[in-house]
Amino acid sequence: MTSLKVWDIHGGIHPAERKTLSNHTPIQPAPLPKRLVMPLGQHIGSPAEPCVTLGERVLKGQKIAEASSFVSAPVHAPTSGVVSFIGPQPYPHVSGMPAAAIVIDSDGLDEWIELAPCADYRSLEPSALLERIRQAGIAGLGGAGFPTAVKLTARPQQKIHTLIINGTECEPYITADDLLMREKAAELVAGIEILAHLIQPAEVLIGIEDNKPEAIAAVRAAVGERPFSVRVFPTKYPSGGEKQLIQILTGKEVPSGGLPADIGMLCQNVGTCVAIHDAVLLGQPLISRITTLTGEALARSMNVEALIGTPVGELLAFAGLDSSKLNRLIMGGPMMGFTLPSMDVPLVKTSNCLLASTATELPPPPPALPCIRCGECAEACPASLLPQQLHFFALGQDHEQLKAYNLFDCIECGACAYVCPSNIPLVQYYRAAKGEIRELEQKQQKAEHSKQRFELRQERLRRAEEQKEAERKARAEKAARAKALQAESASVPSQEAPAAGVPAQKAGGLSDEQKKLKIEASMAQVALKKAEKQLATHDTPELQAQVAELRAAAEAAQKALDAALAAAPPSTAALPAKPADDGALKKAKIDAAMLKAQIRKAEKVEAPSAEQQAELEQLRSQLAAAEKALAELESQAAPAATSAKPADDGALKKAKIDAAMLKAQIRKAEKVEAPSAEQQAELEQLRSQLAAAEKVLAELEGQIPAAEPKPEAQAIDPLKKAKIELAMKRAELKKAEKTVTDDAELSKLRDAVRDAEEALHAAEATTNRPEPDRALVDKRPVDDRTRELKTEIAFARADLRKLERDENAPADALDAARARLAEAERRLGKHTN
Repeated sequence: MTSLKVWDIHGGIHPAERKTLSNHTPIQPAPLPKRLVMPLGQHIGSPAEPCVTLGERVLKGQKIAEASSFVSAPVHAPTSGVVSFIGPQPYPHVSGMPAAAIVIDSDGLDEWIELAPCADYRSLEPSALLERIRQAGIAGLGGAGFPTAVKLTARPQQKIHTLIINGTECEPYITADDLLMREKAAELVAGIEILAHLIQPAEVLIGIEDNKPEAIAAVRAAVGERPFSVRVFPTKYPSGGEKQLIQILTGKEVPSGGLPADIGMLCQNVGTCVAIHDAVLLGQPLISRITTLTGEALARSMNVEALIGTPVGELLAFAGLDSSKLNRLIMGGPMMGFTLPSMDVPLVKTSNCLLASTATELPPPPPALPCIRCGECAEACPASLLPQQLHFFALGQDHEQLKAYNLFDCIECGACAYVCPSNIPLVQYYRAAKGEIRELEQKQQKAEHSKQRFELRQERLRRAEEQKEAERKARAEKAARAKALQAESASVPSQEAPAAGVPAQKAGGLSDEQKKLKIEASMAQVALKKAEKQLATHDTPELQAQVAELRAAAEAAQKALDAALAAAPPSTAALPAKPADDGALKKAKIDAAMLKAQIRKAEKVEAPSAEQQAELEQLRSQLAAAEKALAELESQAAPAATSAKPADDGALKKAKIDAAMLKAQIRKAEKVEAPSAEQQAELEQLRSQLAAAEKVLAELEGQIPAAEPKPEAQAIDPLKKAKIELAMKRAELKKAEKTVTDDAELSKLRDAVRDAEEALHAAEATTNRPEPDRALVDKRPVDDRTRELKTEIAFARADLRKLERDENAPADALDAARARLAEAERRLGKHTN
């Protein structure tokens, strides 16, 4: 099916075609090279990842690199051989930079893997058919190199209604697609049928320029009665561009910044269609392609079917390269190709032409002159842009204006530079500006990503702090309730009896209503104290109002409690004369001790508020009542304690433990270097308690027969005392050496230490222990410089470990951190030596 309905595009040029150099001979098979270089990034997107190892033997068609992401394509071995290298190799790029590749040394056998062809592809699910194309490693063979499987995976909301097959090949010199359509028209049509079955378009359009009559005839004959439309249109450069071809064949324009899929269209190159045929019907991956070898520096211009990875120099030698004539070696055509840095680069999937030109064939451009604003570039631009304005904005690096003037709609065809009378290399300016804009956008995206990560981290920290604050509030409320219950239990006498005329109140205790009011008052005081602390840290009107409300609530709760206590005061009737048992006496002692501990804690507050003072007075009154009740219980228990019955071993053991614990507390309190007044008072109280405990212990010991003293026990007490005395004197001397500068006082302290040492030696001599071996050890103190160097090493090691844990840390930062650590260690070693 054919049609003559075509449209025209804006602009365009008609450079000399020079296609007759290479289209007069059939496609030639290229010789098998001894060494193949397979770059891992032969397509747009992420490079593939090797799945073979060094020294491994591979077969022709075997996968040697897996696709690393969705926009990626696998790589296959073009022939059988051994993997000899994996790493950087020369790569065909304008920068001349090497790229990661897999090198295969051919064994000359060209042995295939076992293929899995699928003759009945219509029985496959679309996903399975698409997976075959993906695993074959097919990328666009027209020049862009976009992975074909990704291009065929249209978004669900889009319906592709038109499939366009690009057989234009508009650039001068290149005839690879022309010869392919002539000799492989049947395979081309079979590949188109596979695509049509996969995407189910409403129409299929095959576009070919009118300068390829043999190809047009071959394709028409192969199409036959199929519902494919072969459309022939006049030759013009760059009609082979994707957007330009869509406009020529359908009259529709792709919107600025959009894709053909946005208007329901999909374009594929004729070479890609043949590769799809080979992958599905033959089971062969993409390992070779047809490439044009042309230029006046070659003795035989031709088209060859060469294995991907073949060094360019071997292909040119096969075509009869005359190195003396070679001026420039270009991969691609003269309009959009680029000069190769060397002949060691390999053939890749997008290499459709190698142009070996002479100096007369493609002379160097003359020097660029200032723009004369003639407008010829705007007339020639096929994308209807304003090249002179883009050039002006590119010189000024005005990126916003470049984007406003649709710089990224430029297809870099070179038509503007071709017609420029001032010989300005416009396309080079556009490429550089595109690269700068992309780099800035990547930096902005990275900065935005970092900002989002920071904000998310701050949000996590805020939530964690709120959770901690809620837990602190819950703990404070729980502590307030426990404190109120404890105070209540301390104020209730152990021997409780119902009071006459007061059924709801226990003798010597509080009623249920009074307990409730006391708990509410305590919780209100706790909430008020917490709010006051927050107000001291962050003075805001909201917190001031909250503190005022809490203070009013606390005062109201305290007034209610005072009124309830005044209306029904707790009973203070004397306990009955019945002797108290050990349990009641023990509980009374515990209550008194807990009240004393609370009073000591409250007295340590440096600047107590009025509420804290009131609470302290209340605790003191409760302690007085508790001590009075304890005294009454002890008086009741006195006859039993003073009876002639001798004390048992349990009571004597408990008295010894109490005395030992008090002694330990006193020793701990005496070690405080500069005790406060409260600490001194607490120490005196402990000493008085120890005296009472020792008195009780002596009474208990007098009730039982005195045991024979152990000689060893008698000898240990003076020794221990001498050791403690020596330790205390040494501590005093050490403290004085840091603060006191009076030599007389220091000498006095040193003499005291010496006397304590002699006393210790004398105590040791009275024991039966062997005399210890004493040796003087010179403990060199750590000087400030050593400490400073060790601190620097610790910081340097921590920074290095932090960088090593960061996957995105730059290599130069890691090297600098390692150098910093090594230098710090070197300085420490030099200082210590």
